[in-house]
Amino acid sequence: MGTLKLTTPSDREIAMTRVFDAPRQLVFDAHTKPDLVRQWLLGPPGWSMPVCEMDVRVGGKYRYVWRHDREGTEMGMGGVYREIVAPERIVNTEKFDESWYPGQAVDTLVLVEQRGKTTLTLTVRYESWEARDAVLKSGMESGVAASYDRLAELLASTPARGRA
Repeated sequence: MGTLKLTTPSDREIAMTRVFDAPRQLVFDAHTKPDLVRQWLLGPPGWSMPVCEMDVRVGGKYRYVWRHDREGTEMGMGGVYREIVAPERIVNTEKFDESWYPGQAVDTLVLVEQRGKTTLTLTVRYESWEARDAVLKSGMESGVAASYDRLAELLASTPARGRA
């Protein structure tokens, strides 16, 4: 537990898996409530999320803007929710304002709970293998790992932990 596992299930996909010591509903909430998302979805240390807008419904849009606290640089992205099955699955598109990979991607988040622990699997499908490989080479794995470490801390400190 506590370790990010990254795999490439196909030539266009990256799958990231991690087990959290928390009920599935809490992990789902941490992905769908802006006040929680902006506490953990920050990548490497030194970033904040001044914009976190989420209309969590099929056809609804979301928008995130991250800011590097010291340098002041910003990075924005957004997309549309395609499927929501609470508390087990979310499918959405993702596209960065200044795209560092071609096209947009489709994210599929799946949450599976067993004995109070939740296995999170996020599969990102890119438009091409070139886009996937550009993302793999970007160092994104360390940013995702840092965000999931923060998520684990947030889940551990959530008062509603006892609720299954």
